[in-house]
Amino acid sequence: MGERGGTRYLGRFAPSPTGALHAGSLVAALASWLDARAHGGRWLVRIEDVDTPRCVPGADHTLLRQLADCGLVPDEAPLWQSRRGALYQAALDTLVRRGLAYPCGCTRKDIETTLAAQGRARERHGELVYPGTCREGLHGKPPRAWRMLTRGAGRVDWTDRRLGPQSQEVEREVGDFVLSRADGLWAYQLAVVVDDAAQGVTHVVRGEDLADNTARQVLLQRALGLPAPYYLHTPLVLGANGEKLSKQNGAAALDTSDALRCLREAGRVLGITGDAASAAGWLQAATREWARRWVPPGPRQ
Repeated sequence: MGERGGTRYLGRFAPSPTGALHAGSLVAALASWLDARAHGGRWLVRIEDVDTPRCVPGADHTLLRQLADCGLVPDEAPLWQSRRGALYQAALDTLVRRGLAYPCGCTRKDIETTLAAQGRARERHGELVYPGTCREGLHGKPPRAWRMLTRGAGRVDWTDRRLGPQSQEVEREVGDFVLSRADGLWAYQLAVVVDDAAQGVTHVVRGEDLADNTARQVLLQRALGLPAPYYLHTPLVLGANGEKLSKQNGAAALDTSDALRCLREAGRVLGITGDAASAAGWLQAATREWARRWVPPGPRQ
């Protein structure tokens, strides 16, 4: 598992700079770093700042400093998505040429009204399932967004290294999802697929809340002729309300001046039981423990 298609292991941590690193995001960062090191591979950091209205000035550099405090230093200079719009446009142009993307003139209210008229309640934890209104044309409406055509996609099956076999009927459960937003910003689904392929990412390790996105990303990989990485989705850190700990529900910024304490707490979420007297020693012990659990026997690359 150290190689995929003859390519050395390459992992990444891809935070959105909407605030400082918190307990939940450190778990994802640590897991991706440990997986890369346990496989003898390389580890990158990508700043996913395409949703610019939500980004906090300076948060990207705060995140990088906090990671460095914990000994999680990328093997190459970080990459910022906000500087890569030309790549995303080229991918969208390819999908349009292949008849797999189309302009949409619907507002959120339009979608809600159409679904209500069809007697369809909201599905998937309140997310609106797009009813395909603009598949056959805009009907006089100005274009707002661009969507991925999922008609006939069928069931998408994929396997998570931790969660096991997964499947999703994307057309029924999600609908034609957004690639380029009405405000002109690039959607997460397209940007992450393009960048994972462009950087040569072979293994994606991220929080379990993102597992639901994977089928959409697999569809995009197939449509663009891109390789699919291995996926591992980690346990989530929950807040006092039982929901995923996040900046939106008051997650506190980590004080990474005590890096060993931060690593120990993140490690417990990942089931790491070993300990050490220093952050560097803890990372070494944790890498060995991770390798025993997640790296199959054989040569590592």
